[in-house]
Amino acid sequence: MADDSRSFKAGTIGSYAAIGDSFTEGVGDPGPGGAFIGWADRLAVLLDDRVPEHTFRYANLAVRGKLLDQIVADQVPRAKELAPDLVSFCAGGNDIIRPGSDPDDVAERFEKAVAELTSAVGTVLVTTGFDTRGVPVLRHMRGKVATYSAHVRAIADRYGCPVLDLWSLKSVQDRRAWDPDRLHLSPEGHTRVALRAGQVLGLEIPADPDQPWPPQPLRGTLEARRDNIQWAREHLVPWIGRRLRGESSGDHVEAKRPDLLPL
Repeated sequence: MADDSRSFKAGTIGSYAAIGDSFTEGVGDPGPGGAFIGWADRLAVLLDDRVPEHTFRYANLAVRGKLLDQIVADQVPRAKELAPDLVSFCAGGNDIIRPGSDPDDVAERFEKAVAELTSAVGTVLVTTGFDTRGVPVLRHMRGKVATYSAHVRAIADRYGCPVLDLWSLKSVQDRRAWDPDRLHLSPEGHTRVALRAGQVLGLEIPADPDQPWPPQPLRGTLEARRDNIQWAREHLVPWIGRRLRGESSGDHVEAKRPDLLPL
């Protein structure tokens, strides 16, 4: 069993590859040139700041909309080929939100990939799911997400992986941590996840990821209803349409950083 108090020395992490879906690609955190930044890029900056002479190298292989088996087929072999000191592996979320999916089955396939990665790279950081209690379109899936997250923690114990526990990150329960589409994090949400990841890896971080949000005025019922209608029109209906057509938001999208390169 892994020791929960295990500490990872930032100075030993000279290279990092991130694999996953839209969460790790950084959707919701826009950057220059139409690309996304995201928590993994922000974590890479924290790691780079602690490597002498900026010899740190980083790759991000994540692509939005990808299912677990697609990530395992397309990204895991590349991560093994790159053989970095650290790999972050967040996958399975798009599988879990599909009707009829079985979190136990998804977890079995996730564990096989973790076993494959841990035999080839330095450290594998795995992530749990978010608590979806406050996400309207995903609230009814909370039990499935919790079950899958429990599996991820157990798998991490078996393979000695540090865990980025998103379920316990209370600050992302605030709606300001989320993009207007309510499915992806906002820039501040991604920042808080990056800070929590840094904590997990034993870094000295510049701020508390669970720092309370500033107070804001209460929203009236009419305002909330108007926001819900606008959200459904702009985000929910197109999302359902893609599902019905068998399309993915990641179709024709390439990994933004396919090679280990300096920042």
